[in-house]
Amino acid sequence: MNDRQFPIIGITTYSRSESGEFTLPGAYVDAIQAAGGVPILFPPNQPEPARLLEIIDGLVFSGGGDIAPEAYGGSHHPTIYMVDAERDEFELTLAKQAMASKIPILGICRGMQILTVASGGALITHVPEVYGDQIHHRLDHPRRPIEHPVQINPQSRLGEWLGTELTVVSWHHQAVQTVPEGWRQVAQAADGLVEAIEHLHHPWLIAVQWHPELSSVESIHPRLFAALVKAAGGNEEGR
Repeated sequence: MNDRQFPIIGITTYSRSESGEFTLPGAYVDAIQAAGGVPILFPPNQPEPARLLEIIDGLVFSGGGDIAPEAYGGSHHPTIYMVDAERDEFELTLAKQAMASKIPILGICRGMQILTVASGGALITHVPEVYGDQIHHRLDHPRRPIEHPVQINPQSRLGEWLGTELTVVSWHHQAVQTVPEGWRQVAQAADGLVEAIEHLHHPWLIAVQWHPELSSVESIHPRLFAALVKAAGGNEEGR
């Protein structure tokens, strides 16, 4: 990590499309730029993930399709979609290597699940079968996001930055089943679903199940990206 005025933040991308393109929703890029960082994109075809850590000051694991159940000892489910072995292998490898470093890391939605699996945790393959329909964590037909409140532990970094109750943009059907060793749960939905985790020992390692990049810039969600960029730039306020 360097004391840069404009920290470089790596962001993982979606899998290769049928036309051969790697893509990422622009909201991730916009959020990092608005926070004062310089985003660079990491497609999942990189042969040496460890080398990527040498050129960045912070890292975001983005959202996207489901992780293959084989990666965490889960069972197949008809709702699983967009599984990509190349992306799974790349991101799980990168996550393990990044967590062994001191680089600031933020996981978003699938990114939270990647960090969970890379740390030895397991996932719920389809949230409604476990938590019912008290809270909708996404809408289907077609798939699209929905808002709902979450409660945040006031004795956490997220609580310091975002407060104790927050309305989030949610877009997922899988979630953390077991919080891995070395992490703690710091936010939950009204139905009890794990909405955020923080690492107990890493200098800056946080994951959220919601999509802060999809919230209004007038909301408090940009504070999360600001904290990441500050930490990546060597600013103690972000830690």
